[in-house]
Amino acid sequence: MKAQFRVRYKETDRMGIVYHSNYVVWFDVGRTELLRSLGFNYRHLEEIGLMLPVIEVEVKYKSPAYYDDLIQIETCILEVSRVKVKFGYRVYRDEKILAEGYTVHGFTDSNLKPIALNKFNPELYNILLNNVVSNWEDKR
Repeated sequence: MKAQFRVRYKETDRMGIVYHSNYVVWFDVGRTELLRSLGFNYRHLEEIGLMLPVIEVEVKYKSPAYYDDLIQIETCILEVSRVKVKFGYRVYRDEKILAEGYTVHGFTDSNLKPIALNKFNPELYNILLNNVVSNWEDKR
């Protein structure tokens, strides 16, 4: 799944370079759009009592992004277990990778108590499981 947007001025530092923490925000954009493309948006998940708190983040910065760059973020599901999911991300300008990384999210109820997704929502669990990309590293 790919999402596209332009770098906003507020996302840059005094040098005109995108501030590092914005990449994690962009990961959220990619993840949200990927889930939406699979038929599940965050609002719906929260309404049914499912939360996806971030429990791990990694970002590797390759090249800077600048104000008004047209950015694409590619997102995929790397791993799914009954208690967590791992998403992979690549941030591009044209064909150049600017950053890549991943986030890991636990499955919890609205009180942040861990749950087994395969029992809580088998439909979502199976959709996530069936959309794991096994050759992500090969697709660079």
